[in-house]
Amino acid sequence: MSDARTTDLYEVTMAMSYLREGMTAPATFSLFARDLPPGRGFLAAAGLESALDHLSGLLVGPDDAEAFADALHRPLRDLQPLLGLEFTGDVRAVPEGRTVLAGEPLLEVTAPLPEAQLVETYVLNQLNHRTTLASKAARCVLAAGGRPVVDFSLRRTHGTRSGFEAARAGAMAGFAGTSNVAAATALGIPAVGTMAHSYIEAFPTEEDAFRAFARAHPGPVTFLVDTYDTEEGVRTAARVLRDLGPAVHDAGSAVRLDSGDLGALARHARTLLDDADLPGVRITASGGLDEYAVDELVASGAPVDTYAVGTRVGVSADAPYLDTAYKMVEYDGRPVMKLSSAKVTAPAPKQVFRGPGYADVIALAGEPAPDGTEPLLETVMRDGRRTRPRATLAQCRDRLSADLAALPPEARRIREPVPPRASVSGQLGDLTARVRRALEERTRAAAGLP
Repeated sequence: MSDARTTDLYEVTMAMSYLREGMTAPATFSLFARDLPPGRGFLAAAGLESALDHLSGLLVGPDDAEAFADALHRPLRDLQPLLGLEFTGDVRAVPEGRTVLAGEPLLEVTAPLPEAQLVETYVLNQLNHRTTLASKAARCVLAAGGRPVVDFSLRRTHGTRSGFEAARAGAMAGFAGTSNVAAATALGIPAVGTMAHSYIEAFPTEEDAFRAFARAHPGPVTFLVDTYDTEEGVRTAARVLRDLGPAVHDAGSAVRLDSGDLGALARHARTLLDDADLPGVRITASGGLDEYAVDELVASGAPVDTYAVGTRVGVSADAPYLDTAYKMVEYDGRPVMKLSSAKVTAPAPKQVFRGPGYADVIALAGEPAPDGTEPLLETVMRDGRRTRPRATLAQCRDRLSADLAALPPEARRIREPVPPRASVSGQLGDLTARVRRALEERTRAAAGLP
């Protein structure tokens, strides 16, 4: 099925109407998050590359037109104006991996109005979901304080495609690996994993299971030690690891704790391993972890070497969506805005200038950059074609790492972060006030009011 159909029905009805009315002049739409979710000090931009893939490949074919006609209960001839529609516009966007704040455009589309309207749903979906996941993953990396974090989320994400996106978001944020083999293969990142409790239960004893696993996987190995009694599991793992020799137990082997008081269990496991002369054996913690749990473990001094995060991160459980919008800001050279309560938008295409300490300024697209600032939005598509090769995962990771390092400490906090607030340039503020006055005067005149 064509991705052209992956859209809300009202996008089709509006695009069809625009074409019938001859309204094909350029329109600019701006995509932004009105506010950050509670508990967020920043957003990590993601989803741009998949959105550009969609735009560059968009084509409304005969099957799409027929599907639209069926959905609308209209004769096919009414949908003929949409047949052959492609995306021929321009896109300016914040590159993947950059951090953004509330109100700042992640992306702006300028294209003939029917095209810019029809792509709204798909573009919003891609940037919304992936930015949500990348922001959650970045907070896990901050919480871990330099300790490796790995992705175990696939089995509980909202579908396998979402699992892939969670693995990519984690890799962009700096995760050390993923349990998702398909994602690891496609993205060129390490595949990681250990064993399930069922594996232990399948053998007569825990020791039998560990030794069989070591025979199948010469090393390094990670033994899951909490199937029956965690303390005895660690002792058994230590005994097997000693028998395997330094080539295995000093090469990155580990024990994994998956339930209970992970901090206390990690401290006791560390003591047992050290007493067994196994200081090189690491401790991995998993089981319902997210950045809040990781932050608590790190703050308590728990001797955990690797954190495996899963469900709560793969679905961004505490903030599973963004309050994003895709709003028209200009049509046929005329700045436009929305005035409805609590959802006012600013008119005209924009640029965001970032200064030291995240002293961001949201300005008109044509304004010169203030001294000491850099523009965040870059031209990534012109006339429906990419202007540069797609960003690599390493480039996205480097951008995010640099931006996170530059964040004010209060925005990096895991609990009760304080996000920076972007200011508005004088020119944008003046234009917004003028357009608002003009719209209010027009509304009053239409209603016959003085």
